[in-house]
Amino acid sequence: MPNEQYSRAIALSRKIALEVGTPRFYLEKGREVALSREMLAGPLVAAALRIIEDRGACLGHGQTHVEKVAVDAGALILIEEGVADSRVRRLVLLAHLAGLLHDIRRTERDHAERGAKEAGEILRSFPLGDEEREGIAGAIRNHEAFRPCRAAAGPPARLLSDVLYDADKFRWGPDNFTETLWAMIDPRGIPLEALLSGFLRGLEGIRKIRGSFRTETGRRYGPDFIDRGLEIGRRLHEALTKNSGAPAGKTL
Repeated sequence: MPNEQYSRAIALSRKIALEVGTPRFYLEKGREVALSREMLAGPLVAAALRIIEDRGACLGHGQTHVEKVAVDAGALILIEEGVADSRVRRLVLLAHLAGLLHDIRRTERDHAERGAKEAGEILRSFPLGDEEREGIAGAIRNHEAFRPCRAAAGPPARLLSDVLYDADKFRWGPDNFTETLWAMIDPRGIPLEALLSGFLRGLEGIRKIRGSFRTETGRRYGPDFIDRGLEIGRRLHEALTKNSGAPAGKTL
């Protein structure tokens, strides 16, 4: 598909996203999101970001993706805990590191398990306690959808695991159609017809995420992310199918 067609499709997806509106999480929990973003700083975060930058883009799961996951995971910690004392701020740091490193082996099979092992090795050089490193690795191990979730060792590790999962699955909402989809198909030069052929099946897969959120906050706001994403996807599919000349409501 020529670059011009990609550009038009991306512009269309973002126009539809504006019409569908901002997820309620960012409207109602903007203070916690802003604080988490402000806290995404310091030498440990910078070191993790350098590692991600050195690895390069990862077919839709590059630096933009992991930074968003990190910020939202940190915000979920703040919301779930309700305070921002030193203990909670430390948990936010761990959530940030988990978010930044969670897709470090994204292009490989069993990327969550392999990513957990590599993150554990990377974090040996970070000034973290053993339980903190194990908590981050465990969260990364548990972040993949439709896979069994291993029991975490204690409430902090369990919370860390749950917020990473939820923040990552927030990306299955509007971001999936305004950013991730195009970052995945553009480097491959996938034709429009090939994209449309499995589009509706893909929407069904996303719909299954609605009931999988793990934190109380995720269960409250996660379905709204998914519903907005599905609406964007539905409208986008309808417009692209119409423009491609295929019968409306059918895949090619």
